[in-house]
Amino acid sequence: MSAFPSVPRALTRASTRHRLLALTAAWLLSRALMLWLLAHNTLRLLGHGAVAREVWKLYGHWYLVLSRGAFPAHDTLWQYPPGAGPVLLSPALLPGLTYFQAFVALTLASDALITLALARAGGRPGRSLRGAVYWTLGLPLLLHVPLARYDVQVTALAVLALLALPRFPRVCGALAALGALAKVWPALVLVGVPRGGPTRSAWTWAALAGAAAGAVLMGAFRNPLAFVRQQGGRGVQIESFGGTALAWATHAGWPGKVRYQYGALEFTGPHVTAVARLALVLSAAAFGLLLLWRVRARRWTPATPYDAALCAALLFTVTSRVISPQYMIWLLGLGAVCLTSRHTVQGPVARLVALASAVSVIAYPTLYGQVAGCTWTGCVLMLVRNGLLGAAAVLSFARLWRSTKSAASARQPEPDPHRLQRGTLSPS
Repeated sequence: MSAFPSVPRALTRASTRHRLLALTAAWLLSRALMLWLLAHNTLRLLGHGAVAREVWKLYGHWYLVLSRGAFPAHDTLWQYPPGAGPVLLSPALLPGLTYFQAFVALTLASDALITLALARAGGRPGRSLRGAVYWTLGLPLLLHVPLARYDVQVTALAVLALLALPRFPRVCGALAALGALAKVWPALVLVGVPRGGPTRSAWTWAALAGAAAGAVLMGAFRNPLAFVRQQGGRGVQIESFGGTALAWATHAGWPGKVRYQYGALEFTGPHVTAVARLALVLSAAAFGLLLLWRVRARRWTPATPYDAALCAALLFTVTSRVISPQYMIWLLGLGAVCLTSRHTVQGPVARLVALASAVSVIAYPTLYGQVAGCTWTGCVLMLVRNGLLGAAAVLSFARLWRSTKSAASARQPEPDPHRLQRGTLSPS
């Protein structure tokens, strides 16, 4: 409305307040529903308690090990970088609660921080509240799963890093590095940083912050690199693209089996190793595509860093040997950041991600037995979910490529005074 001078400013401010009040109400109601689902997660359609068990049993066990100053060196389920340690220890900040209660409370706090940051960014001139709405309504599509995984905390670091980039590229780099230390993927938010000064600042501070935090963690805990061995031994999870292909192959006579190992249900049998290696090759190809895009890109709009981050996360998700349900949290967060900008080209991609999230939660936890049993229902579910993710990845890269290919194909960004002061809007 602010684009029309005839509209009184008071009316514009009132409209904004009403939208923010509606957003707050939607957040409170949806999170109350997620908490109710978590409290009743022993129901059959909610996973028979498997979702909450991840926190009170697995995370709780790791908490005891970490509190003694060591990473779980000989635990095949420990596959996370050293930065995951402080996140799993953080419930100690709320001593009046059980570990489970404190973990969920901190996850909700991180969720609220993301929503607040998106709403604040979307309320600026030339920006949009669509990102905050997308996150508020998109996260509950995953039911109660986000409350029982530490991916919301990691997503918060990635979201804050991207939103800080226009004004504070150094902060962006530092937050991205801290996120990468906890779960690697937040490093992808640096893929689309504009060339020149912003890239030097963000990447330099990412290296410095990562090195400093890594040194502290290595000094504070024993066995900080224990996760490498466990991560390297992982196979093909049933929810990955390779897993979907193998699940369909069982109906054609392939003799492979599903087995619980490395903290997930994975396929074992002939050709599984080849499928896993193919996934690694495809991940390398995805890296090559992103590198090619960055070299060939000619124009950056204010949304390009956001769009590139979502595209990169999608490419590495669809080529991964593992696509756990919580991976959708990352994509929802990055999609929300894209939608805060009116210059984004990833709107259709964000809608595909939301649709894939809705299908994903049917596969886990609702009908996970069907997926694990490679039934026709399970196979169709994973084909649809992964088909949506694959379509989103292809569309995302195509739209990103076209939007930055040449000056003629890029929409002209509106000047941002903060960025103009630092000379970050000009193309490299």
